Amino acid sequence: MIDKIGGELRRLLSLRSLQARIFIIVLAAGLLPSVIVRCGILDNYEEQSVQNRISTVRNQLLIVGNHLISNNYFNTKPEGYSSSVSKDVINAELEMISNLYEGRVMIIDSSLKVVRDTYDISEGKTIISEEVIKCFQGTDMSNYDSDHGYIEMTTPIIDTSVNNGEIVGVMLTSISNDAIVAMLDILNRKSVILQNLVLVVILAMAVILSVVLTRPFNRVTKAISEVKAGYTDESISVPDYAETAHIVEAFNQLLTRMRLLDNSRQEFVENVSHELKTPMAAIKVLADSLLAQREAPAELYREFLEDIVSEIDRENQIITDLLALVKMDKKAQELNIVSLNINDLAELILKRLRPLARKKDVEVVFESMRPVVAEVDEVKLTLIMTNLVENAIKYNREHGWVKVELDADHQFFTFRVSDSGLGIPEDALAHIYERFYRVDKSHSREIGGTGLGLAITRGAVLMHRGAITVTSVEGEGSSFTVKIPLSSKAGSGAGLVS
Repeated sequence: MIDKIGGELRRLLSLRSLQARIFIIVLAAGLLPSVIVRCGILDNYEEQSVQNRISTVRNQLLIVGNHLISNNYFNTKPEGYSSSVSKDVINAELEMISNLYEGRVMIIDSSLKVVRDTYDISEGKTIISEEVIKCFQGTDMSNYDSDHGYIEMTTPIIDTSVNNGEIVGVMLTSISNDAIVAMLDILNRKSVILQNLVLVVILAMAVILSVVLTRPFNRVTKAISEVKAGYTDESISVPDYAETAHIVEAFNQLLTRMRLLDNSRQEFVENVSHELKTPMAAIKVLADSLLAQREAPAELYREFLEDIVSEIDRENQIITDLLALVKMDKKAQELNIVSLNINDLAELILKRLRPLARKKDVEVVFESMRPVVAEVDEVKLTLIMTNLVENAIKYNREHGWVKVELDADHQFFTFRVSDSGLGIPEDALAHIYERFYRVDKSHSREIGGTGLGLAITRGAVLMHRGAITVTSVEGEGSSFTVKIPLSSKAGSGAGLVS
């Protein structure tokens, strides 16, 4: 149990694991927004609090400014003007604002002289400040210094009794932001607690989702492992997701192909055993017959020995074809590519096979549309052409014909062999490339076929990344067409067999 849990943890911590990636994605998708929202809320609260504080203080300072003007604080009114509000009252208001906001207020007149300082430090001094000068020009300002913990602002004192209003003074104010910082600390602690709770929930959801979402893939793995172990050979089904359905479908297709290959291999072994056993049985029967006749004439011995030699030749041909087929099946086998004149090779092959054609009174015609030079394996291409032409002659009628055509385009050359022979039944066309398959077994026995020729031919064509197709009408003849790339580097779309 501990080992199983440890294995799950190791798999979860591995970034190659889909389960780990889902866990990380869900965790990040849940955690990052919560962090962003928390920081956004705190920043927004701080900004809004500062703006509200500035607005509140400025409104109070504007009221004080009006009191300053109405009380002739800067002695701007004519002689004899009096006000009900004394300077002591105004100073008391300034002190109240300073104490309330834990700050400092300075009243500056138009000559940049500090008229009043709630800290009683700079009264009577001249202050030259960019912010103060700009405020006299009509631009008030506010600045929040979060590092040093204060808000600084300028407020103009406007005498509205003058046309268009005249700025007769400036209030330079610094107020503390301790209350805002304290509230931010409280909000931050509460948001951290809430975020930790959210983190726990997200972690739980990430673990659950990573396990639940990968469960179908685990079932696929388990089902494939059972097939691999040999507990079952049935097709598997995990239709939970489109992805698992595609994986399962591909695996089932592979499993079907493996079954077919296994059946084909078993059938091939049976056919090989049968084909090799038949000549041996015939040889044994002939030898036993000779042994049973102690005083048989020499002519009978000769006849029986000729039959034995024929069976041995047949056995040798089967073994030769089997070896050729095995070589074709080796995927790593390389072609011995040479630049070859296909016209000359075709004429040479037909020259070798014409005696066989004359023996069966079959006319062989060669028609070349143009000179063809291609990069091919000469031995295997010779095998392809020889097998097709020889089959066309062997499985032909007396007084029949065989037509060989050679043509090419900019990418492929085409070798077509047509005949007036027996033809192939439609239901047999799909099986003619199978090993030891014979359309007419009795006729094949008579002409000595092994049933491996077309399988070997097909293998050689595929090695050239070519295609072989056949059309046939039973009783009228057949036509085999081989299409092979002119260059050994070409061959896209090759390997089609019909």
